[in-house]
Amino acid sequence: MEPRYAYGDLIALAARVLERAGLPAEPAQAVARGLTEADLLGHSTHGLALLADYVEELDNGTMEREGQPAVMSDHAAVATWDARRLPGVWTTALAVEEASRRAESYGVGAVAIRRSHHIACLAAFLEAPARAGTFILVFSSDPSDSHVAPFGGLTAVMTPNPIAAGIPAAPDPILIDVSTSITTAAMCARTRAAGGRLGGAWVKDCDGRATDDPAAFKEGGSILPIGGLDHGHKGYGLSLMVEALTQGLGGYGRADAPRDWGAGVLVLALSPAAFGGLDGFVRQTGWLAEACRAARVPEGAPRVRLPGEAALGRKRRALTEGIALHAGIADDLGRLAARFELPAPTPLAIPA
Repeated sequence: MEPRYAYGDLIALAARVLERAGLPAEPAQAVARGLTEADLLGHSTHGLALLADYVEELDNGTMEREGQPAVMSDHAAVATWDARRLPGVWTTALAVEEASRRAESYGVGAVAIRRSHHIACLAAFLEAPARAGTFILVFSSDPSDSHVAPFGGLTAVMTPNPIAAGIPAAPDPILIDVSTSITTAAMCARTRAAGGRLGGAWVKDCDGRATDDPAAFKEGGSILPIGGLDHGHKGYGLSLMVEALTQGLGGYGRADAPRDWGAGVLVLALSPAAFGGLDGFVRQTGWLAEACRAARVPEGAPRVRLPGEAALGRKRRALTEGIALHAGIADDLGRLAARFELPAPTPLAIPA
């Protein structure tokens, strides 16, 4: 049986590592919670697997340690922050709180973040506000890198540019976290390192041929947008929208030629209570959810699931039985613990 680790132990270790690396307690705790939440939900490429990279960024001075985001503009329901390369998981969590607070007053609230450091797993920001009755959306792009070519082109211009939404519903919120590309750079890197193949022809080589070989992406290729070679104009259009919402509204992006790993972010909060009422909203989302679950499926196939349903199921199991970390992550945590003279993570005892 694979080793499992207690949720609280992993957060405590990650927070102490980040504090020893120079972060104050508040952002260290927020980043530790965000990364561990990603592993709870099963987003293992964007969870604790990133902790060593974040420590390296702190070591190099490319992630800032001290201070708060600077307010660039503030207009009632909306604001723009300069995150000044502070930890992106923390500043995005602050933006979710602030946008949700403004939505309570104005029905909508939005915070655009420029010059953020990497924000990890977008799904990790969704559940709490959605359970509190706020419809939350998070958009992100990285203007310092390029992995995805525009539809019909060979030159990578954009990043996978995820869109995430936490939709209030009963009994659980609907949690959507999807990239506008078929896969991500992190998944390509993990698969290539393991000597494997992707689950489909998700990347293009340098001549524009679709392939399942992740090495093609590293060797001058690009990741395909949603829709692939056939209908990739759809993912391409969504990706352009995300770049406009993040870099455009924040006023900082590719046109400024940034070189550091990071993100442009938009957090948008909507209060259903200010529209047709929260009860009416949940009645509609509940009906739709049940209709999807009840949809006819092929003989012997499992029933239809809602986005986030499997992730929340994994989270419930992990909170009870412990988190199963993807291969190599526990070793990375052990190395970080040794560097900072902290106890290494200890697996939970397996019941007899």
